[in-house]
Amino acid sequence: MNLFAEMEMEIRSALTALQGQGKLADGLDMTRLTVEPPRDASHGDMATNAAMVLAKAAQMKPRDLAELLVEEVLKSDLIEAAEIAGPGFVNLQLDKAAWHRLVPHILHSGKAYGDGESGDKVNVEYVSANPTGPMHVGHARGAVVGDVLARLLEKTGSDVAREYYINDAGAQVDVLAQSALLRMREAKGETIGEIPDGLYPGDYLVPVGENLATMDVPKEEAEALTMAKSVALPMMMDMIREDLEALGVVHDFFRSEQALHDDASVDKALDELTSKDLIYQGVLEPPKGKEPPPDWEPSPQTLFKSTEFGDDSDRALKKSDGSWTYFAPDIAYHFDKYQRGYAKMIDVWGADHIGYIKRMQSAVNAITDGEAQLEVKICNLVKLMRGGEPVKMSKRSGSFITLREVVDEVGKDAVRFMMLTRKSDAPLDFDFDLVKDKSRDNPVFYVQYAHARIFSVMKNARELGWQVDDADLATVPLDALEHEAELALVRLLGTYPRMLAAAAQAREPHRVAFYLMDLAAAFHGLWNLGKEELDLRFIQEDDVAGSMARLALIRATALTLRSGFDVIGVTPQDELR
Repeated sequence: MNLFAEMEMEIRSALTALQGQGKLADGLDMTRLTVEPPRDASHGDMATNAAMVLAKAAQMKPRDLAELLVEEVLKSDLIEAAEIAGPGFVNLQLDKAAWHRLVPHILHSGKAYGDGESGDKVNVEYVSANPTGPMHVGHARGAVVGDVLARLLEKTGSDVAREYYINDAGAQVDVLAQSALLRMREAKGETIGEIPDGLYPGDYLVPVGENLATMDVPKEEAEALTMAKSVALPMMMDMIREDLEALGVVHDFFRSEQALHDDASVDKALDELTSKDLIYQGVLEPPKGKEPPPDWEPSPQTLFKSTEFGDDSDRALKKSDGSWTYFAPDIAYHFDKYQRGYAKMIDVWGADHIGYIKRMQSAVNAITDGEAQLEVKICNLVKLMRGGEPVKMSKRSGSFITLREVVDEVGKDAVRFMMLTRKSDAPLDFDFDLVKDKSRDNPVFYVQYAHARIFSVMKNARELGWQVDDADLATVPLDALEHEAELALVRLLGTYPRMLAAAAQAREPHRVAFYLMDLAAAFHGLWNLGKEELDLRFIQEDDVAGSMARLALIRATALTLRSGFDVIGVTPQDELR
């Protein structure tokens, strides 16, 4: 049940009725019509822009159309009051019974409350870190944002594929192999001293070296590097998978960049662009007043006509020596997604790749003839803080704090929730002290505490012998829910499906965490009111009917919290110590 969608249907029905009465022109485009919460809650439960967006086509003044609409919508049993605001917006006050219907619906739906039916097929690629070491805390943010976005899209009805692109074909993999061979020499008893600059210094490569030390590694350097790669890469990916699983992140597909070279996918992508006359030989002008990009060189290169698709420069696919730029396999990879049936693609990238968005979107548009769409979500930096000071580097990684170290210290649920407390493209401070604090200042604790409090109340009700299973509560009369704080909580429950749909459409998973904080605050507020106004207490033995109504309301609140927790991948707690 989505009351906002229901009210939109009521508005459309009223407009259709007006057309049938000859008071409104036929054939009006209603696609821009919306029903949403008013900016000021005192103005009503919902507001519609119907008169504003239809007035011109109807050849009427917005307020005149609004007056007709108000008269018609008041015929609905669901609407108690309607009034015109400003130039022609219509504010709606719903009948209390309309809101009360939500509670049994949530009790029957359980975790499925808010499910949608978008029917989209979407590929979400996230993390895709170089397979050269453990995940760091920056990867944690991209992992959470990508995973929650995938969960959110599934919740609202999409068929989602979670994907990780393994960057296993670049120079960084050669450095990994060299670093592993150094650790092999160490495992054989050689004193290696300080790790040379340019190699990976982390202790995580010690097991790789020990593994290589048991093998017959060729003495010829190129062959030794090939063997080191074949050993190190799978071990790195196993470590990465384990780190991600500790955070509750599991991908459906892993696609290798090297495989795209090996199966000629990169060549095929270039051939596809060539067949569309989008490739030429030329020399790019260096950017004025800026450092030239890595793919720029002052000699002829194989270039893609990226500017024809909205980019600010054409882009190099091949260097003058015939080797591929990093852009070429990325095009092949996204073309591969399209060929696998994904016309909608969402990539989650770090903020350092923001300048890469236009060219990649141009390439996807070009190679699929505009049939595929690439969206990119940016994750900004995460700063770890402890005692008001930045956290220093980790010995395990050699240069950064690992994702696993953070998860082991505070738990996956705290990490996941905190990564959603800011928009993904805004910098985020992760304060260890705050995450461990058991107060309302800690959003993780505050929301979990709401769920635990409800669990405690329901436990007390059962100890009184009351029947408070969901099926029983769904039959309880709710007339006693009359206080504004109770109705405000019901209204907030009613916005959950709309919030999910809007968050999915905007690709903004942080909205779910924000909603859970608002819902927890509304519940805690009602709990605190019960200390001052005894008739608002959830359990009153001398008022069983009123108590059961309030228990139905808070149980519906707990189920909505659990549904939201499931979307963000957090385990709800029944008790907090």
